[in-house]
Amino acid sequence: MKRLVEKLPPSLKKQVKKMAMPNWVPPMLATLTKDYFSDPQWIFEPKLDGIRAIAFCNKSKVTLLSRNKKSQNDTYPEIADALQKQKLHCILDGEIVAFRKGVSSFEQLQKRLMAIDLEKAQASKVTIYYYIFDVMYLDGYDVTQLPLLERKKLLHDALNFKDPLHFTPHKVEKGETYFKSACKKGWEGIMAKRAESTYQHKRSRDWLKFKCINEQELVIGGYTDPQGSRLGFGALLVGYYENGNLKYAGKVGTGFDEETLQVLYKKLSKLKRSKCPFAPDESLPKSKVHWVTPQLVGQIGFAEWTQYNKLRQPRYLGLRTDKKAKDVVRETPK
Repeated sequence: MKRLVEKLPPSLKKQVKKMAMPNWVPPMLATLTKDYFSDPQWIFEPKLDGIRAIAFCNKSKVTLLSRNKKSQNDTYPEIADALQKQKLHCILDGEIVAFRKGVSSFEQLQKRLMAIDLEKAQASKVTIYYYIFDVMYLDGYDVTQLPLLERKKLLHDALNFKDPLHFTPHKVEKGETYFKSACKKGWEGIMAKRAESTYQHKRSRDWLKFKCINEQELVIGGYTDPQGSRLGFGALLVGYYENGNLKYAGKVGTGFDEETLQVLYKKLSKLKRSKCPFAPDESLPKSKVHWVTPQLVGQIGFAEWTQYNKLRQPRYLGLRTDKKAKDVVRETPK
């Protein structure tokens, strides 16, 4: 029986390359834009609010890696187990997500971080899914130079998609209508992808993000004392890197329950330092503040950026373990 890649027509088969499966490939990254559009040469997918994961499936061995090459096998064992049962030989790109009221939720996903084996994962009240949207390598061939829609056809036919594995659906042409519908449903947004694009191991304008909700990763550089009966800390002091300097973006004082306050306070206490890690900024608090080594990255939701480059109405959503602090920059539309 011929493999899927070997069944490609000659014109497409010229674009694949036979090679050994690599241990790592950088994922393709999308560019944020506010120029929403419809175009028959583009497809549009849901933008899922979870953890990006690259799955390296080598028959009986499966390795799930985050963007910063951290293994996710112990954290999401049911996904690794589901892939392992299919005896695949491929590299997949997708998003690990949890849902709340039918909408993907990063906050909900955080509740699963303590389930570190299959038994605990199965007993967890938080159900996890892996929405797969691309394939980079299949049955001994690098397929990254194939057009996106051809890769998606291969992906669709290569896997048996049943929970927790899902094929990421897409729509053609009507991006603006899909985006408006997504925002009404409370989604984070949608992805726009040029149908003929190759898979590029870098940020590209062939993949674009249309965002309904403002969210981004920010580095935690300090915290303030709690007030009243609150435990742990009052607010997080967060920022982003610009030209090697950590720029202060404001205080985040909401989005915490008691358990989050206690767990996060323990992590922050281990990182305490005497010197402020932020670049000079007049708006930094002057008292009742504790500085920390900027290692932790938080996912922050907010209303908008002010004219002074500070967050308006920020809200803590959870910790990110898939991105290095030094890689965090302010995300601006291009």
